[in-house]
Amino acid sequence: MPSRSSAAPGLTQWLLVAALIIVADQLTKILVIGAFQLGDVRPITSFFNLVRAHNYGAAFSFLHGASGWQRWFFLGLGLAAAAFITWMLRRHGHQKLFAWALTLILGGALGNVIDRAIHGYVVDFIQVHAGGWYFPAFNIADSAITIGAVMLIVDELRRVRRG
Repeated sequence: MPSRSSAAPGLTQWLLVAALIIVADQLTKILVIGAFQLGDVRPITSFFNLVRAHNYGAAFSFLHGASGWQRWFFLGLGLAAAAFITWMLRRHGHQKLFAWALTLILGGALGNVIDRAIHGYVVDFIQVHAGGWYFPAFNIADSAITIGAVMLIVDELRRVRRG
């Protein structure tokens, strides 16, 4: 097991990548807030729109209509997840695919935590649609979390295949 001093530079690298994800997420949300009113839709292609939506819930607007307690619940959950992921990165930062997955999830989770802390909701702005079907709006943070989750699955499948 690596010593504490040898684990720190790896952790720093992963935290810097997570910070870049947070910056990209927050900058895009600032641009959307400045250019769009809530509910505005701007078609970009035949299957992709930029929108401004506020999500008071979690993934796919889960608990969106709750009475307000969900803001603090998801904020706390995001901070707890960030602490756990940071601990995991400190211990397993040398496992590249696993660490990339955790880093994407960390950056995404904290990007959405910042929204909940500042606004009380998450700003979503990417809308994909086809044939009258609309996928729920999402953002850069959500994309990072999703890609990270897929990478975790791939990492586990590779680990099982090797074992």
